Amino acid sequence: MAEFRFVTTWRFEAPIDEVYRAISDSPCWPAWWESLCSVEELAPGDANGIGRRYRYTWKSRLGYRLRFEIRVTRVRPGRSIEGSASGDVQGSGRWQLTEEGRVTRVRYEWRVRPVRRWMALVAPVAGPLFAWNHHAVMQDGATGLARWLDVRLLGTSRE
Repeated sequence: MAEFRFVTTWRFEAPIDEVYRAISDSPCWPAWWESLCSVEELAPGDANGIGRRYRYTWKSRLGYRLRFEIRVTRVRPGRSIEGSASGDVQGSGRWQLTEEGRVTRVRYEWRVRPVRRWMALVAPVAGPLFAWNHHAVMQDGATGLARWLDVRLLGTSRE
């Protein structure tokens, strides 16, 4: 079964605490992330957010929607959030934030394999399209977050 690993980095001229607050508040993401249709909280988790669960519905540039849940598995307040995904895709995601002077660097790593039957079947040949779509969705996020925070987006990159 095909597995994908995508790594995206965003750089903002903004304080790390401000960026972390926005990223850690995923119910607000649809207000600034154009590709995200909805976020539904399923469980609040403990005082640190461990065990928090959300259901996300994303719209792709390719015309399909993805629906999956994320369960938060690790939190380093102000620095990182990790979670496991289940649903249309299975795997893990990790947000890592670092501060370099007045610049906050956000690195997102997404390791998933498609579970939806049609996606799993076409993944071996459609991998480049899935990658293109993922990067377009992440670009929407970077642009939207900069606008939401009223800060300058200094750049995005991918590995």
